[in-house]
Amino acid sequence: MTLHFTREIDKLKQMILSLGALVEDTLSRAIEALQKLDVKQAEAIVRNDDLIDQKEVEVEEECLKILALHQPVARDLRYVVATLKINNDLERVGDMAVNIAERAKAMASLGGLPQGISFQTMVNVALEMLHKCLDALVNMDAKLAREVCALDDLIDNLHADTYVLVEKLVKKYPDRTAAIIQLLSISRYLERIGDQATNIAEDVIYMIEGEIVRHDKDKLRLPDNNE
Repeated sequence: MTLHFTREIDKLKQMILSLGALVEDTLSRAIEALQKLDVKQAEAIVRNDDLIDQKEVEVEEECLKILALHQPVARDLRYVVATLKINNDLERVGDMAVNIAERAKAMASLGGLPQGISFQTMVNVALEMLHKCLDALVNMDAKLAREVCALDDLIDNLHADTYVLVEKLVKKYPDRTAAIIQLLSISRYLERIGDQATNIAEDVIYMIEGEIVRHDKDKLRLPDNNE
């Protein structure tokens, strides 16, 4: 491996980690805007969507340049290919954050949810999954990546539960139906964020172990303490 190639890979690592940090911060601020019904913050997030898109393009161009100029093999090739996929997943999380910000604006105009109604559990799981998959990427930690994959069923179940909750709430608060229905969109966006985090975690495992695990639940299983 040449010194120039090493520098190019290090540059790529910094670029994808920078994008990950930006996306995580954007999602956190979008959720905060939703919880506080902060229209100004939501509008700022929508306006800044171009920044994530720009960084996503820059990472893709860097990956393609490395592939064309250096023709990496083995572990280095896996890293570049997986980074291309992770880059796309992070951009999609950014899109979901913008969608949540749009829902914050809509929810504010509708007066918010009835008092005492919360979707915090699903928010916490989505944020945990994104944070852990990025930590797994930073530290090249396959075990942590598998912990993210293990949370995928949980967020799917929480999303399914939202439909039942919305049905009950509409019957209980018929005058707040428009606001309550927004929960379905928010839940769907959070569930999709969980999917993207899972995709990233699976690609981290591929980077480290060289195995495509997304279709093999056994390879995604966390080892028992006795193993």
